[in-house]
Amino acid sequence: MQFSKWHGLGNDYLLVERAELAFPLTPARVRKICDYHFGVGSDGIVEVTSANGDHAEVVIWNPDGSTAELSGNGTRIAARWLARRSGAQTVRISVGPREVVASMQDGKQVETAMGPVEVGEPETIEVAGEQVELVTVSVGNPHAVIRREPDRDELLRLGPLVEQHERFPERTNVQLVRVDGPHAVTVGVWERGAGETLSSGTSAVAVAGAAVRHGWCESPVTVDLAGGKLVVHIDNELNATLVGPAEEICRLELSEELEL
Repeated sequence: MQFSKWHGLGNDYLLVERAELAFPLTPARVRKICDYHFGVGSDGIVEVTSANGDHAEVVIWNPDGSTAELSGNGTRIAARWLARRSGAQTVRISVGPREVVASMQDGKQVETAMGPVEVGEPETIEVAGEQVELVTVSVGNPHAVIRREPDRDELLRLGPLVEQHERFPERTNVQLVRVDGPHAVTVGVWERGAGETLSSGTSAVAVAGAAVRHGWCESPVTVDLAGGKLVVHIDNELNATLVGPAEEICRLELSEELEL
């Protein structure tokens, strides 16, 4: 089975076409493949279910075997792969019901139109006896944006507690945010189904949407993540455009012994 490994600011994904698989992906197989000790190791799998010209449909798997409604980095990776395959500078990637239009920029940069961002009002939940204020955001997938110092120990403590809080029956992605200026934030990301990640495209969009909607920042917003920087443009209707890199690392052949 031919896979390729990609990353977007250190958020790494395996990409495979469903037609190339010797057996279908299942949650158990995904967990084994993504394991860094017993598999290849990755933050998820982008499974291309169909590709025709400048349009592809994908399923994005989390390393715990669940699937994501959307992934900014995974979608950007799929777009770069499809652009190289088709020769088109602008491509369309469908993830479930959501279609993302992506344009190739200079170097490894990809500009993706991520669509509308739904930003809630600040609310407070109780987490391990502590009152935590957050803003809920939907970018097609759920986010809880918390404005506090993105200290790693605090992220590792608070991230899983908020992810699995009863407020979020489907679980949620979690971001700790420090506002650095009118167009800049620093963010720590705890990703639903993956844990701490170096970068998350939808998290960057969620934070920028919350920051612009609630007056913390003005568009465009540069989001400084552990793996590097992404730029998010938010228009007056809270539609988001995300700009960041996507880069292929290697291609590899997976053993069919991974079948479970």
